[in-house]
Amino acid sequence: MHDLRLLPLISSGTEIVHALGLGHFQVGRSHECDYPLRVANLPVCTRPAISVSGSSLEIDRLVKERVASALSVYEVDSDLIRSLRPTHIITQTQCKVCAVSLDDVERAMQDQIGIVARIVSLEPYALSDLWHDIQRVAEACGCPVRGEELACSLQSRMRELSERSSRVESRSAVAAVEWLEPLMAGGNWVPELIEMAGGRNLFGEPGRHSPWMQWQDLLDADPDVIVALPCGFDLQRTRSEMHWLTGREEWNRLKAVRTGSVFLCDGNQFMNRPGPRLVESLQAFAEMLHPEVFASKLEGIAWQRL
Repeated sequence: MHDLRLLPLISSGTEIVHALGLGHFQVGRSHECDYPLRVANLPVCTRPAISVSGSSLEIDRLVKERVASALSVYEVDSDLIRSLRPTHIITQTQCKVCAVSLDDVERAMQDQIGIVARIVSLEPYALSDLWHDIQRVAEACGCPVRGEELACSLQSRMRELSERSSRVESRSAVAAVEWLEPLMAGGNWVPELIEMAGGRNLFGEPGRHSPWMQWQDLLDADPDVIVALPCGFDLQRTRSEMHWLTGREEWNRLKAVRTGSVFLCDGNQFMNRPGPRLVESLQAFAEMLHPEVFASKLEGIAWQRL
């Protein structure tokens, strides 16, 4: 293991590497890898090919244009990667919008970089895939037992949170909103987390990509709780984009709005990042749904009330 040179090009991959105790082998990162904080000093090997400073609507348009033209939403710095001489490059195949994809890395490796490195591709669709991804990284790095121990520890913590949530009789109907304009519901592992936290998920299916939804869908469902967790947005950015919902004249008619049960999340750091901190994401959902049972340990960090 002493000759490892790890290059995660996805933020959840960086978190998995550090949770496995392999952080000192990391030689570079993607532009989105920002946790743990000590990775900030590592060389940045990717960059977005579009502007990410625009509104939800503008970002959606730019992403769709790139994907429709078969172009990646991200660019890989081949020269820098070559100089870092990684033994392992960690990427993903789940979503070409969320992070640098396997296609991007393989193309750069073949056409430009000219180095030999093992590509470890993560495939996080459902919550169970996180345990497989942890094991995949651990085995590739020669420490399979660490992978088993980490996965078991995280699963145990989640089980405890879920069991505490299950003792609450009321199950609020929850609408998780993953993009604000156009509207998209939370998919993949988000519906599972909501159910484990004692909620009743209204939109999106476990293990399947986040679905687009219509404003009328939200009105018709009239959820007890609305959780806004835009992919890539922190709490401040999420709050600044909430006008796409609050500016609609029917907004104040929704039950969740009338009862003060609208929550904002740091979807970038937590709910939409399929790494070890999905445990904290489950904790955050439990705190939002059952404040009488769970102390607000993550309020102001992972979530806040609108």
